[in-house]
Amino acid sequence: MARQDDIYQLPEDLPIPIDDGACNHLPGMQLPSVLLMSTTGRAVDLAKISGRTIVYCYPRTGRPAKDLPQGWNEIPGARGCTPQSCAFRDHYQELRMLGAEVFGLSTQDSAYQKEAAERLQLPFSLLSDEKLIFTRALTLPTFEVESLTLIRRLTLVIRDGFVEHVFYPVFPPDKNADEVIDWLRKIT
Repeated sequence: MARQDDIYQLPEDLPIPIDDGACNHLPGMQLPSVLLMSTTGRAVDLAKISGRTIVYCYPRTGRPAKDLPQGWNEIPGARGCTPQSCAFRDHYQELRMLGAEVFGLSTQDSAYQKEAAERLQLPFSLLSDEKLIFTRALTLPTFEVESLTLIRRLTLVIRDGFVEHVFYPVFPPDKNADEVIDWLRKIT
């Protein structure tokens, strides 16, 4: 059965996430060397990338024919992974011109992510932290739903293996790419 809502649009009545301080420890942190499988089939170590890298972390992308987990829209910050990914897709060239590489990251497996990357025509890779190694090493904020541990929505700006800036909480998710661009313009 097809979904009744539109995964490409955000409902107007979503709860707004609050800043609970769960990312306060991240700015200045050196990334651990962790290999993350990408949707291109290659392993990526974010700690070893030179220059500036944007990594938007999201709970999970939905699929048009599959229902969201029970109560998904009531979880502050959960809804909006597809609109956020599409916004980074639409602003990808501008982000590249500002000197940043872009990745999306979730705890979904690479096969699931690959379907989303192809369907959404993303010009960048999605990274899988299916085993939560990166998430736990950085102590990223998570939540659980239907026996899944998912990353709460945040965006890391990484420079030469160190966390330079963190956007958290991210709301609304479809405006996050604009926020990142505004921040990059202010510092360059």
